[in-house]
Amino acid sequence: MAAATDATFVVRAAEEGDVEALASLSAQLGYPVAIGEMRERRARVRAARFGEIFIAVARDGAQAVVGWTHVVPRLQLEEAAHAELAGLVVDERMRGAGAGKALLAAAEDWARAQGFAFMRVRSNVLRTRAHRFYEREGYVRIKSQAVFRKALF
Repeated sequence: MAAATDATFVVRAAEEGDVEALASLSAQLGYPVAIGEMRERRARVRAARFGEIFIAVARDGAQAVVGWTHVVPRLQLEEAAHAELAGLVVDERMRGAGAGKALLAAAEDWARAQGFAFMRVRSNVLRTRAHRFYEREGYVRIKSQAVFRKALF
């Protein structure tokens, strides 16, 4: 996919050189990760061709990575195939400037290009600012749920 642009940001697929920024922003999202682990995760996503990771880069001359999103295919028995936003984060100093909107648009474009008719976003109940963002972008709340986890080793 070609890079998308707006007046403030360029959105493009994440590359190896973006790994440090991906890790730093992941921590802001509440999921701290070592740079080496993020490098491995990105490599696995790329090798498996499991969705796409996009970054937003500021066009202010610094070319700093200000956000990322990961969009993935969801193939399930109980509902039609669709794309899901696995994560989206914008640097806390840049929130509200349009990077999130540009990243979301890139994820939606990717989903359309893959033939998916709809997108799903899951968001922690505590992220009320994110909920308002998604609602402004046309997303409709369809349910609330509990999420469970069990360590396997």
